[in-house]
This record gives sequence, structure tokens and C-alpha cells, in this order.
Amino acid sequence: MRTLASKLMMTTITPPHVRLPRIAVLGAGHVGPIIARVAIEAGYNVTISASGDPEKIELIAQVLSPGAEPRRAADAVRQADIVVLALPLHKFTTLDPSLLDGKLVVDVMNYWPPVDGVQELFEDHRYGSSEIVQRRLARSMVVKTLNHIGYHELENERRPKGSPERRALGVAGDDPHAVDMVADFIERIGYDAVRFDRLSAGRLLEPGGPIFGASLHKTEFELAVRAETA
Repeated sequence: MRTLASKLMMTTITPPHVRLPRIAVLGAGHVGPIIARVAIEAGYNVTISASGDPEKIELIAQVLSPGAEPRRAADAVRQADIVVLALPLHKFTTLDPSLLDGKLVVDVMNYWPPVDGVQELFEDHRYGSSEIVQRRLARSMVVKTLNHIGYHELENERRPKGSPERRALGVAGDDPHAVDMVADFIERIGYDAVRFDRLSAGRLLEPGGPIFGASLHKTEFELAVRAETA
């Protein structure tokens, strides 16, 4: 059953002269299909991919992300303006970085050893996990967001712009244009975006950070960040 918030979001109409970015979601587990669904309901064209034959995820797409087109990863990425990485973290290490060359990549993954086990690539504590993703994807523009909200909350906590109940989500990246594009996506799917002008600030959004898992309005979010960095 759709929530009231979901129904409100689905009534949002994008003016016909506005072309929204095309989105490719890599990952068809718990997180990817939900992101695909809320993006479609906000008016985006979305493809979804998993490893291997897209026919294997046709039923997942039909049930969990109606309107998302299952594609092979290379085909989906080629035509996308924004690529969402919603992979299990251990699968990221097997991803060919050249697949994402020149792409704006949204990293929604977390490194959480109690859940993922120890991943050697992410054990360099000089960097946040998305900084390590960026180092591996050296020819891509990485933006961190959507990692600090539960996939089970992502659909139900959406609210229209101006709602006093609207939740804030952080958007961190080194490229201002990329951050703006992703922040606009966050706003369109039903959240207030709080921009960070460097990817290293994404550490605030990781497990153990002041924002992770917290449902905060924009003012509360900004206060929590200032308190942590003071």
C-alpha cells in the first residue's frame, strides 16, 4: 500500500521543457530497486542492472521498480547521466573502473565491518569510504549520499517541498556541478539536500557519524554537523 507521502510525491509533475538526467542503478538487492522506484515516481528515466543477464532481474524490476528497464550494466551506464552504485561492498572490488569513466557516480554504499566483514581496500583509515571509491574510480566524479538513510525508510519518509516534516540528506563531493546535480535529484525525490563541498566530508554520513541513521530536519542536520566539526 502506498503511503500518503508516496502518493503526494507521485503527483509531482516535471515541466515538459525540463529534461531530467537519465539514471542507471547498479545493484538489484535491497537498496537499488527502492532507489529506482522513487526516482521513477519523481519523473526520471531509470535503468537497473545486476551482474549478468538482465532477464534474471526482470521480475524484481516489475514488482519492486515498475518502469525501470533491466539492462546489462555496460549498456545502462553508457546512456546514463548519473550512475548509482548500490552494490554489496565486496562486489565493488570486482567492478571494472573503466566502466564508469567520465560518469557522475553516486555512492550509496557503506563500509561496515560488522555487516560486510573486513574489506582490505577500505581499511585505509586516512580516507572515508567514498574517498576510497573515488581513488579507485579515478576518471569518474563521485558524490556520496543516500547511504545514511535505511532503504526501508527511503520511500516512506519522502515529503513535498516545504513540508515541516521533510527530512534532510547530505550530499558530499569535490565537483560542484556534480554535487548540484545530485542535490537536485535528492530534492526531487522528496528530501532537503545539505551540500558539502568536499567528498571527505562524507565521513560525517558514514556509520558512527552524527548523521548516520538519524531522521533530522535541515536545521537539525546542519546543527549536528556543526557540533561535530566545531
